[in-house]
Amino acid sequence: MNVKKIAFTSGVTRSVIAASLLSIISGSLISCTNASPDDNTATNTDTQPATNISAETKTATGNRKLRSVAFTVGDLSNPFFVVMGQAVEAEAKRIGGKDVNVIIASSAYDLNQQANQIENFTAANTDVIVLNAADKSGIRPIVERAKKAGEIVIAVDTGAEGGVDATITTNNVQAGEVSCKYIADRLKGKGNVVIVNGPPVDSVIQRVSGCENVLSKYPNIKILSKNQNADGSRDGGLRVMTDLLTTFPKIDAVFAINDPSGLGAELAAKQAQRKDFFIVGVDGAPEAITAIANKDGLYAATATQNPRGMAQKAVQVGNDILNGKKPANPTILIPVKLIAKDNVSTEKGWE
Repeated sequence: MNVKKIAFTSGVTRSVIAASLLSIISGSLISCTNASPDDNTATNTDTQPATNISAETKTATGNRKLRSVAFTVGDLSNPFFVVMGQAVEAEAKRIGGKDVNVIIASSAYDLNQQANQIENFTAANTDVIVLNAADKSGIRPIVERAKKAGEIVIAVDTGAEGGVDATITTNNVQAGEVSCKYIADRLKGKGNVVIVNGPPVDSVIQRVSGCENVLSKYPNIKILSKNQNADGSRDGGLRVMTDLLTTFPKIDAVFAINDPSGLGAELAAKQAQRKDFFIVGVDGAPEAITAIANKDGLYAATATQNPRGMAQKAVQVGNDILNGKKPANPTILIPVKLIAKDNVSTEKGWE
């Protein structure tokens, strides 16, 4: 299995990113011809540089072997996305065999960086591009160019404009709804809530929307803050929550858009010696499950996602399309379940 994992930082210049990524792709994704999307497997045996083929010549009519998969993801410092990358690699290997070429690249939520990555994946004639968009709308032009070149593009975890072939995500509205229904019920419909927000990607926007939809039904629940971007990270959660604790002396509950930022918020509370509120997140990350199991901890619940299942499905759908089998519904939503202190001993998050 030829796998390249690339973790970029936003401070790197576009020219360096493009040059380094292109050199990697040129060496590992060699002369792949494409077809259409919905399952994934790749085997490269050619030795000549890839040349782009028109969309018309990439239409699949029979059995095609998956030879290359590229995954551009938001942030490889987040364990959630690490698990997704591992699942893309494993599923590609299962479908395409040990010779399938896989590239996993972090965009660091930098739109220009991600655009460069997709341009290079397209130039290398990658069979399936799995996209975790840094910006749903901003990514449109590069997705449109990739589609015009005949690429199969599968959006995963968050939506992307530009004509992607399919979108596989958690039901993020539901995640926000079940999380904030738990908050409302536990507060008995009265209290002060802060939302630790995140990057302005579709999945995060939907979670916050779902949360607000629920809390709006409770006139005695006040949202003190909802626009502070913690970048979906533990450090960001610590930073944002530290500021919120200074600003608001009375907080009853926190909704964090993912577990890393929620765990950072819990750390901020510990440092400030505050125990007057509880925290609910989204992900079902192992560290969050451990925190919920701590009877004395502030972490109360998490709406679990299935990063492994989403990534596997993205590869499967891409491979199916490659072989001329389009999904009946191009939008596939994965339901969530809530793990809280009362069921943490019997339920599992993602592993």
